[in-house]
Amino acid sequence: MRGGELDVVARRGKLIVVCEVKSRANNNFGTPLEAMTTTKQHRVRRAGYAFVRELAEQGCSLRFDVATVLGTQLTVYEDAF
Repeated sequence: MRGGELDVVARRGKLIVVCEVKSRANNNFGTPLEAMTTTKQHRVRRAGYAFVRELAEQGCSLRFDVATVLGTQLTVYEDAF
């Protein structure tokens, strides 16, 4: 997609969820969630809205989640930003 990359896009009815995935082996350089900077959020939002516009469907809702992986631990933050 021009202008951005989306890690995971899922749909349930009219709800479209864009999920950014951040992973780290350990916290030595910060947590995976800390890697989701405001600049990165802006890029993901822009790409998500562009994706929905391309669908050209009325009435879709859009939600932005973040999935973090620290070592082998997965955590999902719904409606993260």
